[in-house]
Amino acid sequence: MLKFSYCNATDLNQALVQCRFAGSFGPLSSRRRSPRAVVSCSRSNLTPIQAVLSCQQQVGSDPVESELGSLADRLRLGGLTEDGLSYKEKFIIRCYEVGINKTATIETIANLLQEVGGNHAQNVGFSRDGFATSPTMRKLHLIWVTARMHIEVYKYPAWSDVIEIETWCQNEGRIGTRRDWMLKDVATGEVIGRATSKWVMMNEDTRRLQKVSDDVKEEYLVFCPREPRLAFPEENNKSLKKISKLEDPVQYSRLGLMPRRADLDMNQHVNNVTYIGWVLESMPEEIIDTHELQTITLDYRRECQRDDVVDSLTGPELAEGSEIHGTNGSATAITREDDLDCHQFLHLLRLSSDGQEINRGRTEWRKKRT
Repeated sequence: MLKFSYCNATDLNQALVQCRFAGSFGPLSSRRRSPRAVVSCSRSNLTPIQAVLSCQQQVGSDPVESELGSLADRLRLGGLTEDGLSYKEKFIIRCYEVGINKTATIETIANLLQEVGGNHAQNVGFSRDGFATSPTMRKLHLIWVTARMHIEVYKYPAWSDVIEIETWCQNEGRIGTRRDWMLKDVATGEVIGRATSKWVMMNEDTRRLQKVSDDVKEEYLVFCPREPRLAFPEENNKSLKKISKLEDPVQYSRLGLMPRRADLDMNQHVNNVTYIGWVLESMPEEIIDTHELQTITLDYRRECQRDDVVDSLTGPELAEGSEIHGTNGSATAITREDDLDCHQFLHLLRLSSDGQEINRGRTEWRKKRT
């Protein structure tokens, strides 16, 4: 197998002249070329990414799946960037994606991030089965699962606004990878949000985490930036902040939440966006009425099944250097003067039956815009 991770562009182009991807890559169904327009692997004027994708198209793809994929990809307002190392797609905010603030909800944003990530994986030839797996992963029954998600929204798009989301992935430690996103308002070019996530590899049969092998890395690192590229390059940014566990007694709670059939994804598990909704269920109404979510960080600690019953717990996070006041057993966080309009909360999702931790979260809220 070719060692893409350590090849420069020239070496990779030369190697791809003699490439044989049968058995290494699955069928590719995308908008890049119709079957009649496939370019031979021997073409030396292709970029490394184009050469990989061109070779993949020649390895006996399913005509029906290819045609369906091509139609969907032609209708999408997105595709790989020129260097092939990231993916961009435009979306129109629909009326049913807007909430009480007349802007897109955080669940809408999270769903679009998930959609772009999946479309990116499909665009480079990975599976369309919902797992975005490479050929080696499918052979070994390995899947990606979300370990952490961090989203910051600086301005929520309104109904009919058009946004563009760019995404890319990179290696992250021995058992994981990371995917980052950048959100822009198409009309103004303004960056309206950023996000990052960590994903770990799990054996689908044993449900145990597994180290990312060199074979798997070789299959996806060719599509990753050569140098580290971070949505949050700032030192000590909030995406790196550890989430403290929320302890009883809590100030706010919503008990007995149950997954609906609509909350299950194509893999028969509760979709990770559903957890965001559950976290927000226990937010105090006075904050929901006067503030909007600015930042959310979630650590996913265990899977939630169809028949699980979940408790959502929320409490204020004490700022560094804050003091605790009150003689009636309640704690009040004293914030800095310039943060009076910003509130931070800790969250915990746990099983109602035995208290096992499902998800740990942290949110920041800013005063609603007039």
